[in-house]
Amino acid sequence: MLEFKAVTIDKPPEVNVIIGQSHFIKTVEDLHEVLVQAASGIKFGLAFCEASGPCLIRHSGTDPALEQLAIDAARSIGAGHMFVVMLGNVFPISVLNQIKLVAEVCTVYCASANPLRVIVACEGENRGLMGVIDGSAPKGVEDDEQRRERQALLRRFGYKF
Repeated sequence: MLEFKAVTIDKPPEVNVIIGQSHFIKTVEDLHEVLVQAASGIKFGLAFCEASGPCLIRHSGTDPALEQLAIDAARSIGAGHMFVVMLGNVFPISVLNQIKLVAEVCTVYCASANPLRVIVACEGENRGLMGVIDGSAPKGVEDDEQRRERQALLRRFGYKF
């Protein structure tokens, strides 16, 4: 019997998370390498759910607390061949393209600091990641003042000049 569950990702509001799917055990080493090369002094935790053999949660990182958050999220999702990256001091935009270029990465489902739920399909002891619910639904359409505020925010972050 196929059943769907929504799994809440527990993390502090300031932590960004990237969730994706990969296909090979060396994902942990390859993602670790691209993350430390992408941003000097990056703080992150990474976990990868093995889909065969011992089916372990493999993990790495530069910050033990973020690494534990990634492990906890991977355990909660429990789907094979998926990875979780918890970011402490960089935004996903700083590392996302490098992650997508890792040869064994198949899909990136999300990159967000929002409250996040992952939709998981369960069939017996097997699980698959189906998608994510990222944040809240729209509450309206921005007006001119809100557009100016958005543009100012991007300049404060250093993304626009």
